[in-house]
Amino acid sequence: MNDARIVLSTAGSLDEAERIASALVEQHLAACVNLIPQIKSIYRWQGQMEEASEVLLIIKTTAPCLDALESTLRSLHSYTIPEFLVLDLASGSQAYLNWILESVESPSTASKSD
Repeated sequence: MNDARIVLSTAGSLDEAERIASALVEQHLAACVNLIPQIKSIYRWQGQMEEASEVLLIIKTTAPCLDALESTLRSLHSYTIPEFLVLDLASGSQAYLNWILESVESPSTASKSD
């Protein structure tokens, strides 16, 4: 079974996105985070139409790490409700999927190494 997951999130600035990405990789909650700057988001917030320039984070992680990753992301994020969308992977290069699994520590593994 494939435990690899992709998480999508956005940040309000490149500095914030880099800070979040670095923390997730340093804490072994993500194998890699791609940052795509200068996306334009149009959305409804508190009854009003809004537009914002944001940075998209594409986070490679595993299913067992999702709770810890979401908690860490929320603690570092400036948004009241940060985007946190999890995508299951139907398929992918087995070598790449193995790299994700090897690069991310499950919460049970991380607590044993402390």
